[in-house]
Amino acid sequence: MTVVNFRRSVSNYPFSYKISWPARFVKPSLRGAAAGCLPDQVRFLPKPGQSVRLAFVGDISAVANRQPPVFDRELVSLLALADLVVGNCESPVVDMPRARFGTRLGTHHAMTREFLQGALAAAAIAPERLVLSLANNHMLDQGIDGFEATRSALDALGVGTIGNTPTVTKVAVGSLTLGLTAFTQWRNAPASEFAGRVAMADAFFAAAGNGLAGVEGVDLVCAVPHWDWEFRHFPRADTRAWAKRLAQLGVGLVAGHHAHVVQPMARIDDTLVAYGLGDFLGTALARQPWPGRIAAIFLVDVSADAATRGEIASYRLVPFMRQRDGEREKMVPLDKVDGELGVKARARWQAVYGTGSAGLTS
Repeated sequence: MTVVNFRRSVSNYPFSYKISWPARFVKPSLRGAAAGCLPDQVRFLPKPGQSVRLAFVGDISAVANRQPPVFDRELVSLLALADLVVGNCESPVVDMPRARFGTRLGTHHAMTREFLQGALAAAAIAPERLVLSLANNHMLDQGIDGFEATRSALDALGVGTIGNTPTVTKVAVGSLTLGLTAFTQWRNAPASEFAGRVAMADAFFAAAGNGLAGVEGVDLVCAVPHWDWEFRHFPRADTRAWAKRLAQLGVGLVAGHHAHVVQPMARIDDTLVAYGLGDFLGTALARQPWPGRIAAIFLVDVSADAATRGEIASYRLVPFMRQRDGEREKMVPLDKVDGELGVKARARWQAVYGTGSAGLTS
């Protein structure tokens, strides 16, 4: 979350971005809808005999929570069945925040190892099945020491990480080998602090040149970019251009974040792109306006059959809403949100994904 970022002139946000932030936070924008977007679930291949299931989630933070969250059992069941879960670690993991005042206000992110462990347990995500991106604008919010503490904490928990370098990390998932990579368009700290620690978009594409390194023997390359402008449901032209460039580089699957609202699906040649999944957990203010509390779990089945190995067989976006439950959040499937709020939230989902289903289907 940017929180306008007037606080730090060292950030790389354009001035027009900064001055538009408050209005877009209060009322996320639906402007800029592009043709060719996909519905929230599609099958591309007949059901394969063998496959692996990937679950991508959005930003993870403790900003809006004092206690670990509560997840509806249907969401827990879906996450428990995933062979691998990939998300974005939006907050440094530290025992004691260095920037105490900013952390209390929410301008500097931080979460404890105990909070993260509680959140993963509540969602039935085993740490050894989890990979988190460190490539986001908040990763240096607690300084260089906080960044190193984050890496140490995640390593101690057994959580895999990507995004500290512009390279591809190989991950064995069932009988497949995935290549995972990540970068961020934005930073909240000086470029000198991010250099060599967090992969920036410019460095990522410069290093890639005409092709990504380290993809030999990889069945599917997945990119996890932290991009676009916040609180806008439809991606900007430069974001769509980057998605096209990722497709040209051989990335087969893109799962983005940073916008804090759900964004559409698209297919560029054979590359499947989820522009934005919203916040998985607590990355904005506790009383955030309702459109920013809609998020998605992105389930992707990848074929392990010999003839179609590494091809995406199907995907499904599972919508849910982050609701307040005292000092924590409660994650509820969108079709279980009652009253006027549920009606508005489901209408917003339809505005982004068209005629796709908003329910939990098999």
